[in-house]
Amino acid sequence: VRIMIQQFADWLVYGIFGIDAATPLGIAVNFFVYDSIKIIILLFSISFVMGIINAYFPIERLRQYLTTHKLYGLDYFLAALFGGITPFCSCSSVPLFIGFVKGGIPLGVTLTFLIASPLVSEVAIAMFLGSFGVKATLIYVVSGTVLSMIAGYILSKMRLERYLSDWVKNAQIQSNAQSEQWEAEKTPFLKRLHAITKESWGIVRGVLLYIIIGIGIGAAMHGYVPEEFFEQYLSAENWWGVPLAVVLAVPVYANPASVVPVIEVFVAKGIPLGTAIAFMMAIIGLSIPEATMLKKVMTWRLIGIFFGVVTLLIVISGYLFNWIL
Repeated sequence: VRIMIQQFADWLVYGIFGIDAATPLGIAVNFFVYDSIKIIILLFSISFVMGIINAYFPIERLRQYLTTHKLYGLDYFLAALFGGITPFCSCSSVPLFIGFVKGGIPLGVTLTFLIASPLVSEVAIAMFLGSFGVKATLIYVVSGTVLSMIAGYILSKMRLERYLSDWVKNAQIQSNAQSEQWEAEKTPFLKRLHAITKESWGIVRGVLLYIIIGIGIGAAMHGYVPEEFFEQYLSAENWWGVPLAVVLAVPVYANPASVVPVIEVFVAKGIPLGTAIAFMMAIIGLSIPEATMLKKVMTWRLIGIFFGVVTLLIVISGYLFNWIL
């Protein structure tokens, strides 16, 4: 499907629009078309699947199990593991995160997934292994997993559910009420399917503007921000190199496959590996487009707290990487 979407984006942007593929505009517009289609399809598909699951196995039961049983961190580990095996960038993870939150899964667990999904990528692992060897790859994987779990746990203890948007709270109530009604009436599958499809499209419409704005910002960054900009400020070893790398990375939006080669170039030019890894983690784990899309389900206060905790942990990881490696 990804190949088909990319081929359509290439045909539309380079063929129909006639924009040069080698220009920043061509790169930005192509990225915008490809990512918009991909995320809209992904959001609808995930919402549809989650609707079916919630119809026959209400997520409320899972939520109750997770909140009433002491799992000693296993729930956070499974969320990080699931995030690691899903091939999503930060913005592509948001639709599944919305599905989890809408279903009432504990916020700390869902945030663990949201952090781990882009941060610990199988694509990045494979490329990291070829570029930096086994030791650096293991440190990257373990630290990314642990960072996701710690961040999710810290955020869960802050009782942040009250900062979810009214849209999510209403969606949770409606979803639970509908599931209970279907279960009581033994509603046939085809009748449920129509309601699930309608609800899934309603979710897409509800967040579409945020998706378009977020991807538009990411596309502009992707096409117009040169690599040399970062090399200029991160080349020298100094104590503030790691936090500066994280701050500079947040406005950038890219997937792990495109970031790892850039990191390899950075290291070859003398940037410490820990600083480079922190830069990569911030790019794929935090982004302005992601924050824009999350605005539909979170208040700005919750987004700020989420970004702040993850940023702090990435900075700490960067210093540890520089010390270990």
